Amino acid sequence: MKNKKVMPIVWAGMIAAIYVVLTIFISSFGLASGAIQIRVSEALTILPYFTSAAIPGLSIGCLVANLLTGAPIYDVIFGSLATFLGAVGTYLLRRHKFLCTLPPVVSNVIIIPLVLRYGYGLTMEVGGMDLSIPFYMLTVGIGQIICCCVLGTLLRRAMSGIRHVVFQEI
Repeated sequence: MKNKKVMPIVWAGMIAAIYVVLTIFISSFGLASGAIQIRVSEALTILPYFTSAAIPGLSIGCLVANLLTGAPIYDVIFGSLATFLGAVGTYLLRRHKFLCTLPPVVSNVIIIPLVLRYGYGLTMEVGGMDLSIPFYMLTVGIGQIICCCVLGTLLRRAMSGIRHVVFQEI
């Protein structure tokens, strides 16, 4: 017997846990942070395509993962905000198979370079000009395209045939 009010909470918790585990695992290889972030867990931002329960799951998962990996508080706050906005955007564009992969890319490309530049104080100067923001927009964008557009699309395709079995109309 399923309780339709409890199932979204269960799914959100499971998605958060999977996000955390994937982030910690990939962090052990040094890929989840830095200029080009290949945070494989960001592929999960496709899940709002299937269920709105993924929005709080991804947001909480990112928050917990950032806390557990030792990110400074501004990264915890603004990184989680970027994931939340990306997840909401994915949900809103769920009728468009490719476009729904773009909101997490856009939110991270706008927010994370500011965190890297002003939060971490990372600079990229060329000829006396501070090119930090455009440089980090490019590098963060590359990582997000790999994770959200490529891996997210693969995950969406893999789950499309089993979506009603997995999420059972929650």
